[in-house]
Amino acid sequence: MADPIYKTDALIAEDIDAYLEQHQHKSLLRFITCGSVDDGKSTLIGRLLYDSKMIFEDQLAALEADSKRVGTQGQEIDFALLVDGLAAEREQGITIDVAYRFFTTEKRKFIVADTPGHEQYTRNMVTGASTADLAVILIDARKGVLTQTRRHSYLAHLIGIRNIVLAVNKMDLVDYSQQVFDDIVADYTAFANSIGITSFVPMPISGFKGDNITANSPNTPWYTGKPLIEHLETVEVDVTADQDKPFRMAVQWVNRPNLDFRGFSGQIATGIVKAGDAIRVLPSGKTSTVSRIVTLDGDLDEAVAGQSVTLCFADEIDCSRGDVIAIADTPPEAANQFESTLVWMSDEALHVGRAYWMKLGTQMVSVTVQAPKYIVNVNTMEHLAAKTLDLNAIGVVELATDKPVVFEAYTQNRTLGGFILVDKITNNTVAAGMLHFSLRRAQNVHWQALDISRDAHANLKNQKPAVLWFTGLSGSGKSTIANLVEKKLHRMNRHTFLLDGDNVRHGLNKDLGFTEADRIENIRRVGEVAKLMADAGLIVITAFISPFRAEREMVRAMIPEGEFFEIFIDTPLAEAEKRDVKGLYKKARAGDLKNFTGIDSPYEAPEGPEIRIDTTKMDAEAAADAIIERLLGWH
Repeated sequence: MADPIYKTDALIAEDIDAYLEQHQHKSLLRFITCGSVDDGKSTLIGRLLYDSKMIFEDQLAALEADSKRVGTQGQEIDFALLVDGLAAEREQGITIDVAYRFFTTEKRKFIVADTPGHEQYTRNMVTGASTADLAVILIDARKGVLTQTRRHSYLAHLIGIRNIVLAVNKMDLVDYSQQVFDDIVADYTAFANSIGITSFVPMPISGFKGDNITANSPNTPWYTGKPLIEHLETVEVDVTADQDKPFRMAVQWVNRPNLDFRGFSGQIATGIVKAGDAIRVLPSGKTSTVSRIVTLDGDLDEAVAGQSVTLCFADEIDCSRGDVIAIADTPPEAANQFESTLVWMSDEALHVGRAYWMKLGTQMVSVTVQAPKYIVNVNTMEHLAAKTLDLNAIGVVELATDKPVVFEAYTQNRTLGGFILVDKITNNTVAAGMLHFSLRRAQNVHWQALDISRDAHANLKNQKPAVLWFTGLSGSGKSTIANLVEKKLHRMNRHTFLLDGDNVRHGLNKDLGFTEADRIENIRRVGEVAKLMADAGLIVITAFISPFRAEREMVRAMIPEGEFFEIFIDTPLAEAEKRDVKGLYKKARAGDLKNFTGIDSPYEAPEGPEIRIDTTKMDAEAAADAIIERLLGWH
């Protein structure tokens, strides 16, 4: 007979396996709590964790001790401390960052994001909402619908959350008044209708006391709906909606473990794929069929939205990270100009015309943003005029990418319609966006293939094209040295053209001023002209202050690698001001010339220029010789 100890171990193992099996097949609901400051979001989540018995005894003991030490509920348990983990949050009694918590009940698993209520942290709320299926909008029963209630509701709807619970919290502080509850629901209904929210579930609750959280409260006999946890357990999240859409998968990785295997890995965004399906790789448009659907657990006959798989093709076609694999007969669109909604998330305002990185799915491209068509006033839903976007602003803009992007409207596909913008210099995420549609001009304007290539132009001139980009303060000597470089190259029978800052502003850029936005556009236009001239085989010489690194890097990205030379004419401000040939520094110091570089507008010196000229140690003639020597050495 077997030892009873081993029987016990076997039974325990069976129980564990059964428990894991049960939880593995539970559905998962991701939801957020949002609203204004002190509406009780963290307290509500703490109550859910407490009532679902998802905290350990040592955590409960620590919670009780912390509640007495730093809590806001007197000697009673402060459930918000379960969620507010940052010291600054506990000290101030507010939420600053997004806090994610997991809990489970007998019927469903949950991941909840507690998002900040303060307006300055709205960007964190957008982060938490981006993957949510449901939003719990909390309202303090004593305060009613506030600005942040409207803002968060608008953002939740904008991001595509269609399941909304209106939780009127702190009902214990208004004596569980049905009249107070009804008035708030009526007020919110009017606002919700104005922004397109057609349905929501209102609930009177008290996160602190536990009313209508896990069971219907005797304090609100007039409320006949479900308690919150039961609603969360039973709300229908349409998990099949994405499966019913056409197949799309963004390629995250080309899987090549050996010479005999080549697959393309990613998570299926929408649709179903089967072995033998005809597919199309975008943006190239190459077609093939799926030969295998590979997973860690073996090959599949089919895979559905949400699964991560590796697809193998019957044909050797070009496919790489950032490409999108789609069903062949209904592929998504590729374009390079769009209308979009942007939620600005940076303390530094949008620089109109500046190039940012745009990350859409696995695609990364350079993008420029035009001045907003309008921004949205979340209180009144008015469309207001604006020249830029400041922190937390929500605006509709047009943007252009440097190459076609495979996309679908955000309302149809979050993966191929939602994106972030990243500052190229700091690598900070500055905005989240939702694509609406491609612009008609993006569809109607096509690149015309030309028979005479840029190499043919260069060969005719017997030289390699180049862009010599002179940058430095006003008075540093850029134009003088650039002019000497062109004269010397001309005597050497080189084909050149000099674009000077002042000269260009007499024609091409005469409509631009000297604001930061105008300076960015000034450099963008000159960069495009320089690119065209280099395509014609010329050595292009430019002399512009070009004070911002981001714009110089934008021009560098336009030019083929090895053909852009950043030449920093390094002259100290005091020396440049002492020369002051045009009298501009004197005017700027007197306040008669605004936005003058070095005085009331910054100059960002190059960090790694190809050539640096110190004009305090070298005269213009020697500088020109040194530049030509370096140029010809590279060529």
